[in-house]
Amino acid sequence: MSVQVLAAKMAEVELKDVPSKELTPESPLTPKADDKGIVENEPKAIITSTTTPTMEPIVKTGDPSPGFLTPNPKMPQASAMKRTDPQQNGGEAFVNRDGTVAEAPRLKKIQFADQKQEFNKRPTKIGRRSLSRSISQSSTDSYGSDENSYGSAASYTDSSDDETSPRDKQQKNSKGNGDFCIKNIKQADFGRREIEIAEQEMPALMALRKRAQGEKPLAGAKVVGCTHITAQTAVLMETLSALGAQCRWAACNIYSTQNEVAAALAEGGFSVFAWKGESEDDFWWCIDRCVNLEGWQPNMILDDGGDLTHWIYKKYPNMFKKIKGIVEESVTGVHRLYQLSKAGKLCVPAMNVNDSVTKQKFDNLYCCRDLKRTTDVMFGGKQVVVCGYGEVGKGCCAALKAMGSIVYVTEIDPICALQACMDGFRLVKLNEVIRQVDIVITCTGNKNVVLREYLDRMKNGCIVCNMGHSNTEIDVASLRTPELTWERVRSQVDHVIWPDGKRIVLLAEGRLLNLSCSTVPTFVLSITATTQALALIELYNAPEGRYKQDVYLLPKKMDEYVASLHLPTFDAHLTELSDEQAKYLGLNKNGPFKPNYYRY
Repeated sequence: MSVQVLAAKMAEVELKDVPSKELTPESPLTPKADDKGIVENEPKAIITSTTTPTMEPIVKTGDPSPGFLTPNPKMPQASAMKRTDPQQNGGEAFVNRDGTVAEAPRLKKIQFADQKQEFNKRPTKIGRRSLSRSISQSSTDSYGSDENSYGSAASYTDSSDDETSPRDKQQKNSKGNGDFCIKNIKQADFGRREIEIAEQEMPALMALRKRAQGEKPLAGAKVVGCTHITAQTAVLMETLSALGAQCRWAACNIYSTQNEVAAALAEGGFSVFAWKGESEDDFWWCIDRCVNLEGWQPNMILDDGGDLTHWIYKKYPNMFKKIKGIVEESVTGVHRLYQLSKAGKLCVPAMNVNDSVTKQKFDNLYCCRDLKRTTDVMFGGKQVVVCGYGEVGKGCCAALKAMGSIVYVTEIDPICALQACMDGFRLVKLNEVIRQVDIVITCTGNKNVVLREYLDRMKNGCIVCNMGHSNTEIDVASLRTPELTWERVRSQVDHVIWPDGKRIVLLAEGRLLNLSCSTVPTFVLSITATTQALALIELYNAPEGRYKQDVYLLPKKMDEYVASLHLPTFDAHLTELSDEQAKYLGLNKNGPFKPNYYRY
């Protein structure tokens, strides 16, 4: 069935009122049983809704009410997350179009460590152009890896082409609007072509945009976002706008912005504050410009890495009285949210998109397979050590193996370690192979994985790079000393030269490689972006009391729905269960097809 036919059928559905069962908490060590409250009707759209009189860390359902684009009259409801293991939770989620969200409870003041440099203390131009461009203390001290959020770093002009800071320019689009700060508004035409290409590879968002033109499920939403500013993000932003939202956006990475795409967004009327090669001060200034606008109060947050959420907590905590929810898509940001929740300091509901199946098994796995573009090095026969064998590490190893590399893996988790061994990779400690390997890739989300002592022992010409969100895995700071020489080879490629002439090749100054130095598949990112859009719709339309100040997962049914929207691209045809087969398996013939504890 084509996306168009599917969309048409979904739009005709009459929403039905169905109560759902009460979920009970479970031990983090005990898998949950299959959901039994599964419906008999075929899914027809995205989300239904019920109201919830009270909301504990578990979800209780009450009187049903209509919502936007229902996939099933009885969908699994999102599960409250009190534990750090998101895989132990699951349930049912519904959206109420006319539901209201209660004002957030009285804000608890949160103390953060002071930043190294406040946003309003502007450095000199020389300082802004320096090689040292760490984002922030909070970013460099964060744990977890963005297991590769979406975007690309390709740009028609490098940020060094024009030494004038965008903050010192007065720019306006063709309509006279100047509420943005980008590199060069004249690049808008190039950016628009990039966006049009991306639209062709993002079928689910385009289908959602067409289907919701009349319904406007995000009417009145004021979304402030901090993600990678790329063609894929632009498609998401324009979809959110088509759904009724107002958007203001900053970049979550100083190197991942596509300048021409930012120009196209600014020309289209979006308030975008981002350019490739920002300094630390620029980074926080851009976030502040998104948030701090007289007469404009955000009521939804879409974050990647948690820096936007952190900034609002630190500088504008009263804003959370009107914010309905946070959608976070990275391990780094989710880790921070769980920390706040555990401490009782999370004052609004949050959706953990990172641990949705569609994010973990597609974005994280397939967005890290284009390593060779950056250095033009032949990978066949090269010895490579990959630190970490999570989803990103698995994707890197698979790509390297396919190119003929000899791959070693370091890992702390015995389960992941056993997977690496059975996939044909040799498990080692980093110090055992550091003198002989040609390439070192970090995928752990941890800090201080590659220390200065390892960097000193590397062979001449060794390539060092990071596939995690934050620049914490490689001890880059230790390389900024007088005895070492830095030599820029090309954009985001540096030689670090020792006194004896030995040099290593450092990519993106230790930041996220695939977004800073290369590109990632648009189609894969379509899956994550669609999940983000649905999470925003869910939180924005949720009735009062459904979500407490906690971290939630979208239900498995939603993951299945997102996946189904992408199947027509492959002319793929799903097999349907017969009534007898569904009864035998104890499933609804329309899904969900796996229990919440299923790992895929």
